[in-house]
Amino acid sequence: MMLTCCRRSTFLLNREGLRLGFRCASSASSAAEPADTVFALSSGQGRCGVAVVRVSGPAAAGALRSVAGLSCGLPAPRTALLRSIVHPQSKEVLDRGLVLWFPGPHSFTGEDIAEFHIHGGPAVITGVLQALGSLPGLRPAEAGEFTRRAFHAGKLDLTEVEGLGDLIHAETEAQRRQALRQMAGDLGRLYNGWSEQLKRCLAHVEAFIDFSEGDLIEDGVLNQVDIAVPQLQMEIEKHLCDERKGERLRSGVQVVIAGSTNAGKSSLFNILCQRPAAIVSSIAGTTRDVVETSLDIGGFPVLLSDTAGLRDTGDCVEREGVRRARQMVELADLTLVLVDSMQLPQEPQMVSGFLSEYLKNVLPSAKDHEQRCVLILNKSDLLPKEHISMIQNILTQTSDMAPVSILSCHSREGLDSFLTLLQDRLKTLCGDPLAGSPSLTQTRHRAHLQKCVDALNQYYQYRDIDLALAAEGLRLGLSSLGRITGKVGAEDILDVIFRDFCIGK
Repeated sequence: MMLTCCRRSTFLLNREGLRLGFRCASSASSAAEPADTVFALSSGQGRCGVAVVRVSGPAAAGALRSVAGLSCGLPAPRTALLRSIVHPQSKEVLDRGLVLWFPGPHSFTGEDIAEFHIHGGPAVITGVLQALGSLPGLRPAEAGEFTRRAFHAGKLDLTEVEGLGDLIHAETEAQRRQALRQMAGDLGRLYNGWSEQLKRCLAHVEAFIDFSEGDLIEDGVLNQVDIAVPQLQMEIEKHLCDERKGERLRSGVQVVIAGSTNAGKSSLFNILCQRPAAIVSSIAGTTRDVVETSLDIGGFPVLLSDTAGLRDTGDCVEREGVRRARQMVELADLTLVLVDSMQLPQEPQMVSGFLSEYLKNVLPSAKDHEQRCVLILNKSDLLPKEHISMIQNILTQTSDMAPVSILSCHSREGLDSFLTLLQDRLKTLCGDPLAGSPSLTQTRHRAHLQKCVDALNQYYQYRDIDLALAAEGLRLGLSSLGRITGKVGAEDILDVIFRDFCIGK
């Protein structure tokens, strides 16, 4: 009995400390909330037809009246109004454009926002920004400050903020789809749903510790937690076991062209780049360093690398190139292994054995040939068509062989089928961003989710030894989830306790 009382007292002290810490953090956050008004160019830099200048903060209405020359009230919310844009001091007309008014809290930042849609010439933009800067209480916005204010106002959680950033920087269709889905809140809803489940489990455990001795808690509360926690852990672990598809789509697929000298690696590299990006020569060992370029292949982002030919050499420079080539293959998501068709055995039956040995020389031993490699038999234009057909038939019957594409970089024959195969491999590596549950897109998310799983293991470890320590595991897991979305607090747990249990009734 004494042990139970000590444990309860310790736990209640910890909880009060958390409550106090949460209040202090909330107060600090409120004190740090910006009260000034900021402005910035919200559209892209450079000459353009239309540029958008945004003003956010309590002085936005006054700025709109001064710069747009409005003497009889503000425009109707979210309605464009054509006005002359004037300097508030000199009254010089700077431009003629559209002005819009977004009163808070129904705006992107949750504050009053004014927007000026002006012509996109550098002189016009500079003039309008200088005019706004001359008004008292206004200052230029810092990088990302509009989005930061939207986060503090609860308009976006951190996953949505990251999705917005990814959408702005998206260069391919697949990246756009994934970023748009994350910005729409799909990933945040998934993590918030897990947080709600874990919050409920923690609240039940805390209520049991605090009030079970007074018979104020119904039976079976801990049994519900014992069922919910492993199910939640299984869902998070399944989410983590995604082979980094979302992260790969966000940052780009590392595709490396590798093989022996004079196999046609640089020729294939130039074909995929659609420009002479690498030097092509009949001299063996022409490429001695890694040549990289970013591509959009079938809507998927690719960082393509051409590498030095793999061979034993006494040239110290080429030897360094070979070392770098093997290092790139180790790090690659997908390796395009080029083979000179003229080096294949004359007997078609021996081709599969030759290619297996060739792959062992090019790829690391742990490489998954089926998913991480495509074999390309180049210079097919130099072989008789009957010989090519026999090779294709034999390779089709070889079950453990990596996918094979036969083409000619010289005549471009077989190129379409190779590109189709390449796009299929990229889709497998990145997944469909619109199918199934939202993908894990950030290394930061992965780290916090793994910490959450580790913390849930603490619940099992102490469940029958010390329930207060077991509850601490749930609390650490909840904190890890909250750090992903930016929502961490203790008051929510207390809300669940008093909502779910009729304590002190």
